[in-house]
Amino acid sequence: MMAALGLGALSGGSVYGARRWVGEPARRLRVLVALLAVCYLPLMLMPGALAMVLLTVLAGVFLAPAIACAFVLVDRHAPVGTVTEAFSWLVTTFTVGASVGTGLAGPVVEAGGALWGFAVPGAAGGVSLLVLAVTGRVLAAPGGGAVVAAGSENDPNRAAEPRFSSGDRA
Repeated sequence: MMAALGLGALSGGSVYGARRWVGEPARRLRVLVALLAVCYLPLMLMPGALAMVLLTVLAGVFLAPAIACAFVLVDRHAPVGTVTEAFSWLVTTFTVGASVGTGLAGPVVEAGGALWGFAVPGAAGGVSLLVLAVTGRVLAAPGGGAVVAAGSENDPNRAAEPRFSSGDRA
């Protein structure tokens, strides 16, 4: 199932990265996190090995795009000169979240069985969506002093995203 999640993430990330996106990344992140959370819930049905693998691939499709979009938002809002530190905090929150989820899933499986273990990532996605909803105004506000650099060395797709520029040094 881990390989299936990785395959889905690779597929979703490839499609997401190859496309030029318009609109606000905060809204896009809410949609991606909602789809990620919803796609974990059918795993609770435990329909059999092949169906579980296919459902896991589907859930993984939204994982890499959600992470990429989160990095865009962090880059947009990080004060000039702190982008690297802001990215490291984002990676830290992913690591802590995965650790807490893993630590929580064990007792949940022991108490309620494997079925409820599959509810943990769906519930975590729901909590993430709630946090995104509560912080929506802050995330939607344009970052201070953003510089659009369509030809940045950091962006091989040449997609115009705020503050992805070789001039930003952290």
